[in-house]
Amino acid sequence: MAKTPATRDAVARFLADVRATNPPARTDTEPNRILFAMDATASRAPTWDLAMNLHAELFQAAADNSTGDGSGELAVQLVYYRGFEEFHASPWSASPPDLLRRMTGVVCRGGLTQIQRVLAHALAEARAVRVKAAVFVGDACEEAHGQVIAAAGRLALFEVPFFVFQEGHDPMAARLFKDIARITGGAYAPFAPGSADQLRTLFGAVARYATRGRSGLREIEHRLARDMLAQLPR
Repeated sequence: MAKTPATRDAVARFLADVRATNPPARTDTEPNRILFAMDATASRAPTWDLAMNLHAELFQAAADNSTGDGSGELAVQLVYYRGFEEFHASPWSASPPDLLRRMTGVVCRGGLTQIQRVLAHALAEARAVRVKAAVFVGDACEEAHGQVIAAAGRLALFEVPFFVFQEGHDPMAARLFKDIARITGGAYAPFAPGSADQLRTLFGAVARYATRGRSGLREIEHRLARDMLAQLPR
């Protein structure tokens, strides 16, 4: 019997969150925002360098899908964690050179993952502005999976689909990453270590989704894009 009040309190808090959940309305002049999050711990240095070289794929894919009325403009926020509880988030930027400058200034450092914090940050951003999609690139999770899933559930109320790209073959991480994607209405995709072609396709696919929705993904003739499309809710 002692557990009943706590259960009722939890339900009440959840319902209050649902009632308060009104994602910011989108205006015609608002850019398509993508939150671009990466694990920058020590083992991720090669992938960070690869993503840095491919960062312009996000902007180019968005520009290719522009209709000329500004609807294809893209704004990206760089988010990363590293070291001992270091967590960084840049301002939103529509400039590929600005994003590159920020990425080149980052040195990967050893540390534990902070995926729950990434999800919590995405939620805070979604409360303030309309975020069309989020990307996370990583290879592992060293946090309590239940807490990470709970954070994904809270974010799902704000309709921010997470596209989770996993390097390597950690089965526990794969299971969690797939759950994050499913809960938030996004998609999961593995990629081979050091594969520029695969990462380029994945980045471009998210940008197309942010600017044109499912139809943008449908036009990409690549297995990874088709797999992502099949996971998205209809």
